[in-house]
Amino acid sequence: MVRPPDLDLSGTWRAAPAADEALRIRYVDDDLDDSGWEPVPVPGHWRSVPALASSDGPVLYRTRFSSPTDMAGPSAGTAADGDDGRSFLVLDGVLAASDVWLDGAYLGDTSGYVAAHAFEVTDLLRARGEHLLAMEVWNGPVGPGRTRDLTGALGRSALTGEHHNVGGIWGAVTIARTGPVRLRHSRLRCPTASPRRAVLALRAVLDTGDPRVVTLRTSVRLAVGEDGTERPGVEPEMVVERDHPLAAGENRVEWTVTVPDPALWWPRALGGRPRYDVTLEVVVDDEVSDRRRWRTGLREVRLDDFVCHVNDERLFLKGVSLGPTRQLLAEASPAQVAEDVRLVADAGLDLVRVHGHVARPELYEAADDAGILVWQDLPIQWGVQRAAKEPARRLARAAVDRLAHHPSIAVWCAHHEPWVADPASRRNADRRDRRRLRRRAITAQVLPSWNRSVLDRSVALVLDKSDGSRPVVAHAGVWPHLPQLAGTSSHLWAGWRWGDVEALARLLRAWPRLARFVGEFGAQAPGPGAVDALAEAGPWPDLDWPAVAAATGLEAGEAFRVADPAAHDDAASWCAALQTHQAELVRSHVETLRRLKYRPTGGFTAFALAEPAPGITAALLDHERRAKPAWAAFVAACAPVVAVVDRPPDELAPGVALDLAVHVVNDLRDPVAPVRVQATATWTTAPADDGPPAVTEETRGWEGEIAADRVARVGTLHLVVPDDATALHLALRWEGPDGICGHRHHRRDVRSR
Repeated sequence: MVRPPDLDLSGTWRAAPAADEALRIRYVDDDLDDSGWEPVPVPGHWRSVPALASSDGPVLYRTRFSSPTDMAGPSAGTAADGDDGRSFLVLDGVLAASDVWLDGAYLGDTSGYVAAHAFEVTDLLRARGEHLLAMEVWNGPVGPGRTRDLTGALGRSALTGEHHNVGGIWGAVTIARTGPVRLRHSRLRCPTASPRRAVLALRAVLDTGDPRVVTLRTSVRLAVGEDGTERPGVEPEMVVERDHPLAAGENRVEWTVTVPDPALWWPRALGGRPRYDVTLEVVVDDEVSDRRRWRTGLREVRLDDFVCHVNDERLFLKGVSLGPTRQLLAEASPAQVAEDVRLVADAGLDLVRVHGHVARPELYEAADDAGILVWQDLPIQWGVQRAAKEPARRLARAAVDRLAHHPSIAVWCAHHEPWVADPASRRNADRRDRRRLRRRAITAQVLPSWNRSVLDRSVALVLDKSDGSRPVVAHAGVWPHLPQLAGTSSHLWAGWRWGDVEALARLLRAWPRLARFVGEFGAQAPGPGAVDALAEAGPWPDLDWPAVAAATGLEAGEAFRVADPAAHDDAASWCAALQTHQAELVRSHVETLRRLKYRPTGGFTAFALAEPAPGITAALLDHERRAKPAWAAFVAACAPVVAVVDRPPDELAPGVALDLAVHVVNDLRDPVAPVRVQATATWTTAPADDGPPAVTEETRGWEGEIAADRVARVGTLHLVVPDDATALHLALRWEGPDGICGHRHHRRDVRSR
């Protein structure tokens, strides 16, 4: 018997605020007139509808649909002869919780936006031909301090302003059709892979009404070749069948399939990205009752002290964080989601950190295709309440079910900064408040806490037991502390939230372990659209800065420390100062971390690629993907072969001696020879007798071979500031045999005696 196709219930629904208790009771009634309700998109978010744009919910949703003729029996409540099929209402994503009703019958509730939820509706669909699906959806605003909310960066983020709500039905809604046995949950992962053999591990939760014996048929075929081309219509390379007895109810089954001589998946810097289609079919009486298909890659990944190895090949991870593509998750098109991954690949990066959320499926598919590794955060961030422990553990299992088959996912991270750190608290903080917040954050990293010591270990254990095929980081941004002296990834906002740009290099010289993996660094700057908006916001510089901060995400105190608005004639000048600072900081920090490649740095992720909505944030692109100046600086600093000179002090004094080391970094898998490096120091001296300024130059050069995947110190630039110098312009130029070349410039003023 061929099962009928699923029924898609996506489209335009009707919605209204849950204004009073009477409406919340009556909204499930068939005879309620909802013609005056607002039309809303599903998938979508209620705030995309003007009439609901300021609502924090709950919001009531309704839609009507008809049963296909093959879904109803010959009479109400009766199945067609020989039809043992079942029907399930599947909600692929609700932000963030809901109650679900069909034809006045309560089906249950949903909780957590990551997990799909399914409710059996077989008898309800057979009982009548016309149906009413009603849902009450709520997603309350996330307040400051500890919270039970598990929406992560969708609820509050340093990439967005305040007072937004992403509530709604953001995923597809379908009626899924199966035979008598349903695949209620399923999971695929690749725990081991080598050129000789790879192992696929499968787990299925099978739901059956009656005891029976089923056949589990697993087929594997190479679907995408080494060259990235599809191989349509090719028969499976292997089919494995096994019989399994089932008891009535839920049954958990786990098994493995060995693939000999596999085509291995590699990151873009190391090789090709062949992928396999793996199909699991549940066969009952020679008929397929239910099936699941994954597209996966066979590879093995591990972290050795935060140095990444894929298929036993070492890789230095140059990356960037990704927030939600759009603030309202469902409103990004598939092409827009994939475009962010293409931008990362075109920039020559190896890694994206999916920051504080689980992204749309298209992002992971694009990463698999492009060979971009993924550091996957769970949507658990800052301080959460104890009541969130069990929901967080369920969320971890759901994330593994949803994503574990993607070869691009290299790392799970359970919790982002497990302390109270709402970005809204920084946006209008004065200097004293900023110091207090910084002391609180440092104290929270050192002292034991329930979030870090109990919750994070518990969620990390769930991730490890549920997957086990990739590394798990319990929490991000936690510095070494007793008794965990290793620490995890570091979030180092030197030059923005504390210190100057050079403070990062000084800190890492004093405490090298902080450099193992730097998961966040950066500085805020306006994009092109924000510059125009500030110019129209009022008389400069007397803007309503608290309102600007709330709307854009600007950390006003930090921004004023870098560039005082009163010292600039207009908004454009002030924005340019912030943009210049962001570009210099990002490039300098990348150069510092690349000099420490593998000793001890395993990689970094700058914060962040792009803004999900109009704002003034640390993203390198604005919400329309227009580049800030820092983007070009970041891409240049991440080039495969670069020369790096130590950053001169921000201000020089006459007679000061400088010893500036020059390094060449080669991320290519082959040696580069010859590499020619030339450093030119140009001193400008004060004019004599009203004449033109005098200019003197000092030039040094080096040439040689740079080994594959290595950092080499090629020389030291010895300089002494002349007594009459007013400025230094330091230029570094490098070139290779195949046209690889680049430039780096530093300009410094010399303080007069």
